Amino acid sequence: MLARQVRYFLAVAEHESFTRAADALHVSQPALSQQVRLMEESLGVQLFDRSGRTTRLTDSGEVYLQYVRRASQEFREAKRAIHDVNDLSRGALRVAVTPTFTTYLVGPLVEAFYSRYPNISLNVREISQEHMEELLLADEIDVGIAFSGTLTPDLDLDPLLVETLALVVRTGHPLAGEMSIGLKALSAESLVLLSAEFATREQIDRFCRQHSIQPHVRIEANSISAVIEIVRRTRLSTLLPATIAFARQDLVAIPLDPVRLQRTAVLMQRKDAYRSAAARVFIELAKEVATELSSHKPITDLID
Repeated sequence: MLARQVRYFLAVAEHESFTRAADALHVSQPALSQQVRLMEESLGVQLFDRSGRTTRLTDSGEVYLQYVRRASQEFREAKRAIHDVNDLSRGALRVAVTPTFTTYLVGPLVEAFYSRYPNISLNVREISQEHMEELLLADEIDVGIAFSGTLTPDLDLDPLLVETLALVVRTGHPLAGEMSIGLKALSAESLVLLSAEFATREQIDRFCRQHSIQPHVRIEANSISAVIEIVRRTRLSTLLPATIAFARQDLVAIPLDPVRLQRTAVLMQRKDAYRSAAARVFIELAKEVATELSSHKPITDLID
């Protein structure tokens, strides 16, 4: 069976229309219809119900679609495996991270990776963990950096670091010199927090409920950079990973006491997926960088 026929079948299934599928593929609608008909004849079954206003898969078509998608994914992996060069003189890697990691991990990690492997094409995306898991399962990214606790059984999780959230204030804040802050005192703070669509905010809210903390949230923002900028310019404080403050001279991280708010960051990959040479060295280097960041040491030794 021709790869072109498979591609046409997938397009019609996705768009539920021969006309829209033809437009998306930049081919004529009669040519596309003919190829799908030839596919149906070779299989001996009808794949699409063309009787309604939209073109829908038949029961046979639904079953066939599952296998075609799986085969297409494995075919893409095979192509990458063929072109993977173990000496890392070339290659490509697709990485996704959840938002907090762009503030302190992505910069040092990409700097170290690029200094060692400048010929590897690196694509980095900042997305939600839910979307990341979908893209990993669809083989649209190779490695994800997010948090443990996923309910998706088809992903491998490799612990990366334990991220501790702290009260983050500017250097001129009245609490900037404190060694820690108690949970009762935290209830008295005026805060700027990430908005509800962030997993970080969900974890903060859960922590507050568990410990009977009633935070005074004065401002919400849907950007970590906006939260940081507000903290830098006001007397408001926030709850963010302590490592963010360690990387900035104008911010101070005050640990929570006696209970800390922590979560485990993980490297995510699809189970049984092909691990390219670029992915393997990226994961190894990510662990090195994470170890250095956790110890609050400079990572210059990782950069050649």
